[in-house]
Amino acid sequence: MKTKTTFVCQECGYTSPKWLGKCPGCENWNTMLEESFAPSSAGDSLFTTGAKPMSISAVTADSEGTRLGTGIGELDQVLGGGAVTGSLVLVGGEPGIGKSTLLLQICAALSTHGNILYISGEESERQLKMRADRLSIHTDSLYVLSETSIDAAMVHIKTLSPRVLIVDSVQTMFTPSISSASGSVSQVREVTLRLMRFAKETGTTVFLVGHVTKDGAIAGPRVLEHMVDCVLYFEGDRHQSYRILRAVKNRFGSTNEIGVFDMGENGLTEVLNPSAMLLSERPESVPGSAVLCSLEGSRPLLAEVQALVTPTGFGIPRRMSSGIDLGRVNLLIAVLEKRVGLNLQNQDVYVNIIGGIRIDETAADLSVAAAIVSSCKGITIPPHMVFLGEIGLTGELRSISHIEKRVTESIRMGFREIVLPQANAKSLHVADSSVRLISAGTVREALSHLKS
Repeated sequence: MKTKTTFVCQECGYTSPKWLGKCPGCENWNTMLEESFAPSSAGDSLFTTGAKPMSISAVTADSEGTRLGTGIGELDQVLGGGAVTGSLVLVGGEPGIGKSTLLLQICAALSTHGNILYISGEESERQLKMRADRLSIHTDSLYVLSETSIDAAMVHIKTLSPRVLIVDSVQTMFTPSISSASGSVSQVREVTLRLMRFAKETGTTVFLVGHVTKDGAIAGPRVLEHMVDCVLYFEGDRHQSYRILRAVKNRFGSTNEIGVFDMGENGLTEVLNPSAMLLSERPESVPGSAVLCSLEGSRPLLAEVQALVTPTGFGIPRRMSSGIDLGRVNLLIAVLEKRVGLNLQNQDVYVNIIGGIRIDETAADLSVAAAIVSSCKGITIPPHMVFLGEIGLTGELRSISHIEKRVTESIRMGFREIVLPQANAKSLHVADSSVRLISAGTVREALSHLKS
């Protein structure tokens, strides 16, 4: 059968009959690589599974949707209550962030449900054994296989019939029916398609490890994330101990939940109180430090925001941020200059969210503004004060969602003065008489309490 040749973008999967210097799909340069394949009748069998249409009322869901506990509460929360049988879960993250460690740790709890097959294309069986011993994982239900051919792996998979299948990583697997190298768009798409069909037909829970590009996205075609049921990202600096697991896609749960872990010599351990962890090294009596309360899914999270305002040595002041959008910081600086009268035109402003987390919601506006004003004027914010609220362009303080959860978490962590918008304070009642709710209608009014 005649071999066909096409050029495929390795970033987005765009195909072209001829080579192009710039991909029309993602507009990246030098990403089009030549791939050849021979159409076979075996590929057509993917669409002849013998399935027939049936009424949805006749479909039984007794065995579908069963969740398997992973033994790690933080991971179960991110997955929505556990791993769903027959689901395909993709775990991505930078090298050394802890993807393989996390998946090997869950094998101890998942082995109680049946056999587990761990296929690694990057490590040998001996290396996997050494890692399992370090993590104190000893179970006869865990089987390991060092293999890169998906065809050879499928033979062992069908023979063992595991309840849970782990593939580390999908970019190292290949099929000889496609002539391109492993990790290419065609190989990743074909390998994922076979694993997806196996998971749906047998009810096996499949975990895939995915490499990431320099931009932090899952390597391979974008269709890879569309094919799987759940996409989990490991965030954090691999040179630091704390890790954040975030769901960016989840067909069986919320995409707003996060899990916090601490990487140690014995693997990943859960951080049950991330607010205490993020505030553990907070300095007191130092200008430029404020506390915010962000909502990650259903979990309120207290974090420290630090600001440094210093005279600029150049004609144009510098603005830098870490953990928060720089455009939002510039907007808040403009509001402080126009509505509060703060002169920052000749000042460099640096803003940092401590702990390696990223804050995307506008509820952190007031705390960021308080940290900037504190650093600029040298005012120390009381250590028991927390700031909640969104700032508008006219300087008004706008209400935020789930104020009860944020205030409850703040009180639990020992904060006794809570600055919040007037609209939120009207419907909020606190039984603890030692807690003082400071309501404000404008950012000027809210920041005036820093002078006391």
